[in-house]
Amino acid sequence: MDKFVAPLGWNSWDCYGAAVDEDTVRKNADFMAKHLKEYGWQYIVVDIQWYEPAAKNHEYNNFTSLCTDEYSRLIPAANRFPSSAGGKGFTVLAEYVHSLGLKFGIHIMRGIPRQAVHNNTKIKGSQRTAREIAKMSSICAWNTDMYGVDPSKEGAKEYYDSIFELYASWGVDFIKCDDIARELPHEETELVLLSNSLKNCGRDMVLSLSPGPALLEKAELYKQVANMWRITDDFWDKWDALYNMFERAEKWCTHSGAGHWPDADMLPIGSLRQDYDKSDSTKFTKDEQITMLTLWSIFRSPLMIGGEMTKFDNFTMSLVTNKNIMEMHKYSRNSHQVWRKEIDGIEHILWTSTCAKGGLYIAIFNTGNTGSNITLNFKDVETDNANVKELWSGEEIAKGVSSIDISLPEHGAKAYYLK
Repeated sequence: MDKFVAPLGWNSWDCYGAAVDEDTVRKNADFMAKHLKEYGWQYIVVDIQWYEPAAKNHEYNNFTSLCTDEYSRLIPAANRFPSSAGGKGFTVLAEYVHSLGLKFGIHIMRGIPRQAVHNNTKIKGSQRTAREIAKMSSICAWNTDMYGVDPSKEGAKEYYDSIFELYASWGVDFIKCDDIARELPHEETELVLLSNSLKNCGRDMVLSLSPGPALLEKAELYKQVANMWRITDDFWDKWDALYNMFERAEKWCTHSGAGHWPDADMLPIGSLRQDYDKSDSTKFTKDEQITMLTLWSIFRSPLMIGGEMTKFDNFTMSLVTNKNIMEMHKYSRNSHQVWRKEIDGIEHILWTSTCAKGGLYIAIFNTGNTGSNITLNFKDVETDNANVKELWSGEEIAKGVSSIDISLPEHGAKAYYLK
């Protein structure tokens, strides 16, 4: 992991929910390696329920049978991930992803499987059993698979050590841990235990915490235990959710730094919800998608593609392969909102960040329902005359100027590099 760059990758949730399979993962990995790797995209992440044989879509099957090993640890369902048969786990799939020059990740739930607790199975490295370390009063509000683990119990540390030992042996590079980011402070000790086990497993892994909204007052804890944490609940292709992200980003922007990033969640672009409808695609307009990528990039959120990549059209490809925008995401530092105000009755928002290679980035957003024309004075970002490059188009639009005239569509954005 490059500690100065927020992770870029693909996650299976937005397009396949709980039901993604090995063939789909391999095809998306192939696509990323061929078309996106050169732009910095590298993580392929299998989301929730990879251990459930009966998963069909975004819905959860309550109290369903899960695949576990003798030590109370979840293992892949072989009917969906055939290469995992015979106790191989995700080793073969991870090796395939690595062979493409990419990195492999999985989703996990906080805690220990209820199934293991009810069967009272063993804990590797301990004389204690699953039932003895479970915190049965600690359950997820939206998924029935797990009980929490009681960190005060003998065997709890050994359990978490054992699951990350297993993931390390599979070659996992990224862990998305769910039911933990907003469950603080009452599950804080379990988060710390989990994080310590991951850090001591002998393999470098990104730790991502979900779901949001994370607690702003716990920002310093998140930075100590994790690499990224969700600042929102599941983010989908609705303008209201995107509009609300401006306020979230403004609150969290000061907490982005080397190795730790507030996470605005996945990018619902391209073909989504394929488990329900193969023709389904994002409901965001093109301008709204540009706004989303612009905000996520100047804010330095991790970028996780949510759509089925093999179905990307030319526009969607242009969103994730724009070298200027990818550079802004990579080199932005000290990002923050400058102002948020009405201009001619339309709300506009201005963000800026310094570029690690010199110069400034600025992004201007029109959140109104009509187009606008404004003049942006560089004194607002404490800059005199500058040369100006518009990032989405790549056009060098002016040299030695102190302001620029900008035309913005409704829900649209422009991004610039000043030097």
